[in-house]
Amino acid sequence: MIPGKGPRHPTVRKSFHYARQGLRSAFANERNIKIILSIGVLAVLAGFIIGLDLIEWAIVLLCCGAVVTAELLNTAIESVVDLVSPEFHPLAGRAKDISASAVWIISITSAIVGLCVYIHALLG
Repeated sequence: MIPGKGPRHPTVRKSFHYARQGLRSAFANERNIKIILSIGVLAVLAGFIIGLDLIEWAIVLLCCGAVVTAELLNTAIESVVDLVSPEFHPLAGRAKDISASAVWIISITSAIVGLCVYIHALLG
C-alpha cells in the first residue's frame, strides 16, 4: 500500500487470474461442480443436436451459468463457514443448508426451463 493513497486494487488481468484460479480450485476439489459442469456440457451438446435458435441458446446458457454460479457461491459460503466455525454450530449448519438449497432451487428451475426449451425446439 502506498502511504496516503489507500489500498491498491489488483489489475483487471490479475483479477481474471484469481477468478480462473478459483474455478480451477473448485473443479479440482468439489465433486458437485464437476457434476454440474458435466450436465452443462451435455445441455450444450443437446442444443447442437437439436439445433436451438438464438433465443433458446441464450436461455440454456443463462440457466447453465446460473447453476454454476450458485454452486460456486455455495462452495465459497461453505468454505467461509468452515473457516470461522470449525466446530459444529447450528447457525453454521443453517447457513450451509440455506446456501445448498439455493443451488437446489436454481437447478430444479433450470431443469424445468431446459425441458421447456428442448421440447419446444423438438416440436416447433
